[in-house]
This record gives sequence, C-alpha cells and structure tokens, in this order.
Amino acid sequence: MAQFIKAISAADDAAAFPLSNLQSVMCKADQVVVLTFAPGSLGEGQAASVDLITLAITADKESVVIDAICNALAEDIKGRGVFTVCDDVNSVFAHPNILSCTITKDA
Repeated sequence: MAQFIKAISAADDAAAFPLSNLQSVMCKADQVVVLTFAPGSLGEGQAASVDLITLAITADKESVVIDAICNALAEDIKGRGVFTVCDDVNSVFAHPNILSCTITKDA
C-alpha cells in the first residue's frame, strides 16, 4: 500500500504527506475536493496544524473522484510507496476528472 500521497502544483511547489496522516477526503464546494492531513507541518497540538491538497475537478464529479482516490489507496495494486494524486507539471492525475491542484501547508 502507498505510504505517501504526493501532489505537485508547480515546478517549485510539491509535497508528499504520510498516508497515515490523511484525515479526510471531502467535497468542499462545487468542483473542489480537499484532502486534509493532520497533524500538519506545525506539528502535533498546534491550533492551525493541518495541511491540504485541494483538487480542482470537473463539475459534478466530486463523488466519482473521491471514490477513485479512496479505492486506489485501498487497492494499490502496484504496491507503490508514493501515490500521486495530482502532478500539474507533468499532467499526471489519479483520475481523469482531476484538473489541477494546490498545496496549502498549515491551513
């Protein structure tokens, strides 16, 4: 099973978070799915200590994308150490309905 979830939103903006820190995968708004990781970069016990990967997705495909991410992490057929959910630089996405991403540390 993957040990890290990775996102790359620009040439100088990339992050990999431990799968064990994944707190939720949720629809935040229309065309937005957010992966929340806790504790965040500030560490345990800090009030604002969550890190986020925010995915821009195709309209009305939130549930499809959430299912695809969760199923891929659960199955992980290849036994990868790193699961790339979004790579804007190389146009690699965990699902075709993921369009881009942003990374927010200590949201």
